[in-house]
Amino acid sequence: MEVGDRTSSSRHRAASAQQGPGPAAAASTSIGSCKQVQLPKEDVPTKLVAKAVPLPMTVRGHWFLSPRTEYTVAVQTASKQVDGDYMVSEWSEIIEFCTADYSKVHLTQLLEKAEVISGRMLKFSVFYRNQHKEYFDYVREQYGNALQPSVKDNSGSHGSPISGKLEGIFFSCNTEFNTGKPPQDSPYGRYRFEIAAEKLFNPNTNLYFGDFYCMYTAYHYVILVIAPAGSPGDEFCKQRLPQLNLRDNKFLTCTEEGGVMVYHHAQDVILEVIYTDPVDLSLGTVAEITGHQLMSLSTADAKKDPSCKTCNISVGR
Repeated sequence: MEVGDRTSSSRHRAASAQQGPGPAAAASTSIGSCKQVQLPKEDVPTKLVAKAVPLPMTVRGHWFLSPRTEYTVAVQTASKQVDGDYMVSEWSEIIEFCTADYSKVHLTQLLEKAEVISGRMLKFSVFYRNQHKEYFDYVREQYGNALQPSVKDNSGSHGSPISGKLEGIFFSCNTEFNTGKPPQDSPYGRYRFEIAAEKLFNPNTNLYFGDFYCMYTAYHYVILVIAPAGSPGDEFCKQRLPQLNLRDNKFLTCTEEGGVMVYHHAQDVILEVIYTDPVDLSLGTVAEITGHQLMSLSTADAKKDPSCKTCNISVGR
């Protein structure tokens, strides 16, 4: 990500300084900050002012910074003299810093907002993954029949700690209300791998909340992560994501009834489940679906609607 320069003065880099999303306090100074833009030297843009205003002025307050964003900041003071004029200092050196990902505190806020709209729980029995026939042929030839984890794309919340970092395999589990089975349409391909739920989700795995977002539509998505206990994926998530109780949560549950594992998913959100280990195709079946490939429903690299009050929190996007 490139950051625009505002002056030709010497620059001080603070690339190693990580500041989490949240309020950045300011004293009685005029502060200019930018994000991928070039700003005129005589203006003082802030998030407290609707438009850039000329000096002199005094700004007191806080700036709420977006997560995972590079900022450039410079300071200029303006002191009122006895004759009523202002003495304006030179611009300070420019400081550059990058805010951190969402913390567990921020993700817990997202989790609580997602719980509000999750709806009642429906039974399901399989996880499934749609792709093109060539994808499954490639897996068989190049990876010995095993689906391989890959790095998650940048879809969802801008501050998500799993975007571009966590490796896993995306699965779905939502079912049609009237049939209790997976839908026959998919945006990702006409071939579907289905695997019994207990093969991926059981008492030997841990479940984590990863994200909550929408894409300028009424549909809301919840990303969950299933990781075998003690695996590298589990250790990654344990440090960064809120952990959910397998038997008692609002999104995806695994309970034992009469010696049989029973599975439920939330009805009113679309679940995207990431499994962090390789999965052998021999554990399930691959078959062609009878429905259509609805590309408009794809969430690949989808950007979150920053104006949605249902799935956004106050620290940023």
